[in-house]
Amino acid sequence: MFSRILAIGACALLVTQSACASSPLGTSPSVDVTISEENSVLIEKIASKLWKCPNCTPEEQYVLAALQEYTRITDRNALATILGNIKQESKFISNICEGGARVSYTECKSGGFGLIQWTSIGRYKGLGNFCAKYQCDPSSLEGQTRWMINEPIFQKVLPEFEGSGQTVSQYMVPAYYWLGWGIKGNRELYAYDYTKKMILVA
Repeated sequence: MFSRILAIGACALLVTQSACASSPLGTSPSVDVTISEENSVLIEKIASKLWKCPNCTPEEQYVLAALQEYTRITDRNALATILGNIKQESKFISNICEGGARVSYTECKSGGFGLIQWTSIGRYKGLGNFCAKYQCDPSSLEGQTRWMINEPIFQKVLPEFEGSGQTVSQYMVPAYYWLGWGIKGNRELYAYDYTKKMILVA
């Protein structure tokens, strides 16, 4: 039995040596890597789609685009809820002080200021500190949009908006925890209006 196993092993060794002898040391046997045009499959790149609002103001369009660029929010109702709340707070006027005065960041002495009417001293100063650090204008739409998305309170509720399949009314819950409004006003009606104006485009 042992002699038979030894014979098989010797045979396998001879086969291996024979195969190796056909190619130089350190090289691999050639492999056919040519492309078969007949059997190849075209890999199609899928373009990402974004929600846009062609009939919205430039300010509304800017915020909508920024929300999709810097977060993972893809649900139309979630985006519309955020826009509806901003419209209720400021009508997308960045240099507005509570009561309607159009002033710069440093000149709003009481009440809320800006896109979402930052009111508490911590949130108001947060806007100023953020723009001082990242060289943006705290009175501008661009600077306030950056702070709005990066603000810790928004980041805390962001996962709720990044989900999908909820109604505007359901998304109003994280919106409340984000803004803590005293007067609900027409924000939900505005949100539903945005859902009708937004279209998905490549």
